Amino acid sequence: MSDKVQDFSPLTPNCARALSDKMYEKRKGAALEIERLVRDLIANNSTEQIERLLSVLGSEFALSSNPNARKGGLIALAAMAIGLGKESGAYLPQLIKPVIACFSDPDSRTRYYACEALYNIVKIARSAVLQHFNTIFNVLSKLAADTDINVKNGSELLDRLMKDIVTESSSFDLVAFVPVLRERMYTTNSFAKQFVLSWITTLASVPDINLLVYLPEILDGMFHILGDQNKEIRKMCEFCLVEFLKEIKTSPHSVDFAPMVNFLITHSQSDDELIQLTAITWVGEFLNLAGRTMLPFASGLLNATLPCMAYEDPRRKDIKEASKSVNQNLMRLITKDDDKDDDEETEAKTTGPLMVSVKFEIAAMVEVLTRYLNHESMQTRIAVLKWIYHLHMKTPKKIFQHVEEVFPVLISTLSDPSDEVVLLDLEVLAEIISSPSGPKTSKGSPTKPEVKSVKGMNIYFTKFMFNLLKIFASDQQLLDDRGSYIIRQLCLLLNAEDIYRTLSEILVASDDLKFATNMVQTLNSILLTATELFELRNSLKDLKTEGSCSLFCWLYKSWCHSPVATVSLCFLTQNYRHACDLIFLFGDLEVTVDFLTEIDKLVQLIESPIFTYLRLQLLDAEHNQYLIKSLYGLLMLLPQTTAFTTLNNRLSCVPNLQLLPKDQRKNTTGQVPEKRPHVKTINWENLLDHFKSTQEKHKQSKKPTQKLWEEQLQNMLKL
Repeated sequence: MSDKVQDFSPLTPNCARALSDKMYEKRKGAALEIERLVRDLIANNSTEQIERLLSVLGSEFALSSNPNARKGGLIALAAMAIGLGKESGAYLPQLIKPVIACFSDPDSRTRYYACEALYNIVKIARSAVLQHFNTIFNVLSKLAADTDINVKNGSELLDRLMKDIVTESSSFDLVAFVPVLRERMYTTNSFAKQFVLSWITTLASVPDINLLVYLPEILDGMFHILGDQNKEIRKMCEFCLVEFLKEIKTSPHSVDFAPMVNFLITHSQSDDELIQLTAITWVGEFLNLAGRTMLPFASGLLNATLPCMAYEDPRRKDIKEASKSVNQNLMRLITKDDDKDDDEETEAKTTGPLMVSVKFEIAAMVEVLTRYLNHESMQTRIAVLKWIYHLHMKTPKKIFQHVEEVFPVLISTLSDPSDEVVLLDLEVLAEIISSPSGPKTSKGSPTKPEVKSVKGMNIYFTKFMFNLLKIFASDQQLLDDRGSYIIRQLCLLLNAEDIYRTLSEILVASDDLKFATNMVQTLNSILLTATELFELRNSLKDLKTEGSCSLFCWLYKSWCHSPVATVSLCFLTQNYRHACDLIFLFGDLEVTVDFLTEIDKLVQLIESPIFTYLRLQLLDAEHNQYLIKSLYGLLMLLPQTTAFTTLNNRLSCVPNLQLLPKDQRKNTTGQVPEKRPHVKTINWENLLDHFKSTQEKHKQSKKPTQKLWEEQLQNMLKL
């Protein structure tokens, strides 16, 4: 027994027994005795005895296996701190360490006494305890989630005391604390999240602490807390973020934006609507404040905001609008100065601390845009096309380095079900193929039939025309439904003559005769009816220039795939004698339902405003005998249908040449003498031979069977 008493010295045996008693009053009395003892030791400067007492209270009581001894040890350590007073700072490690260990005790009463003990120690030590702040903070964050209400209440008192000390101190080590704070932010416990937020709010309110400097360290964690299911915590975190953003707007030059952007991009893609809206809102403000320093993150910002264009849910309307704003602001940052070579740097258009050197990289943006051009949402696809168009307008040289990645996707987008998407797609393609920044010659050997380059266009003009015909050939429904719309829009965006000449050159060499026929019929219908081709029609009608005659010859060669279209082209260009020659060759052609349908359409066109001049020329029967003969030839080909009646009625209005006085019948050639000098240079025999050879190709490709002949005959009879 004497040995045991000796081990607890300088405690008296009675005091040691009282500390381990199950009665609280006895333990409290022993603590008061220890407080007096410590005061005496301080007075006598007995440092060794003080350290001995701390060691005994820590190892033999606070860390004892006896629950009552642990409680007594905690009270005694608090009493020692009170007895030490101002000298307690020198012994804080020995005072705090045993108390901290008791916070993991399974007994809630022990944990409560630990809170009480640490509170008293901190209250005495005040700012000296800040050396152990991180340790105490970790303990408090765990106590915030304690299941016992008394322990939680005790920890809240201690927490408030620690906050008071921190706000009053000028020596708080924020640099060492931030990593601890960041780690605790990712807790899954709602109470612990609330505790962390309370500390962030407290630190942000201290005038001498600039928490904005450390915002990149904690921003991601705050968005993690914002996703908590507890409404109060979400509201508290949202308020905290709003306050931070206000402070950023007030002092943008003290903020390091770059480290935070990737966090915001990640959270902009969150499934949680509040997180997503908050992150995109921050991105929008960063674009306004940081300007061109945001350009290196352009691809990430597009990846986050482009899908938001698809939102139709009213609850996500704000997210959609915020994303649109981000896109518009990001577009404004890209200027023509960004189209410099890779080894050239473009300086940011900012002033003060935000002045940096920004190199605009486009490769990652192209990858994102190409991927989202196939997005299921029409609005997203439209946003992507606007971006591609914008890049071509501002940075044509850089975008052309990646045009091979974009071009095929733009071509396939022509099949998009939305007219708005197709129109915008055509505008982008028109910008690409007419851009002076595009290559004028192609590398390597040509793989397609050689087509003359078009003045003012790059190699992608011809490439586009090849691909356009290719997509029409592979999708007959697209040609039927959208072919006319696409060609007409292209003629508005580009030169109609260039388009028709290039398409004709390609179709002349086409091996797919059926498709070539369908395509020629489509082009012919557009040429004769579309308002967009008014000038081209007038040019062909008059054939006053060498260029118009050259175009006519190219059109003629491809139009030969459709005999009726060829005749209509001759009617348009007022080459009636050649039209008459062609119609006489129709007797050797296979007369099918489709053939007769084309003649039916031509009769309707003759009655339309397009051919008003032709109908008026019928009044001069003496000089337009080949025109009249051509129309009668068409009449003879038609079965007695509505078209037959229409054409017959029209021809019945033609003045009878025999009724004219003989002295007025001066012309014996049956046509007006050709006054167009360039038309005289056309080799009509060669054109006629080309027509015959083309028809022979079609004839050889068909070789109809007896059964097919019978089916066609039945269809003709029905017609």
